[in-house]
Amino acid sequence: MKIETRYGYEKIWRETREEDLLKIIVEEVGDADPQGTLLYIRESIVKGKTITVGSCKFRKKEVSNA
Repeated sequence: MKIETRYGYEKIWRETREEDLLKIIVEEVGDADPQGTLLYIRESIVKGKTITVGSCKFRKKEVSNA
């Protein structure tokens, strides 16, 4: 599954690699179990939700059939 991120000041969603996702989570919540937070994000976005952690939003990348 591909995950996109967007900070509050950005207007464009960007596809983000797993290593960078963990860095973002650590920046936003410190050392409060980044792996567990990423697992929660993955479980939630599968259902179509957008999750906010600190000032960053996470969502599942939508597949276009163009």
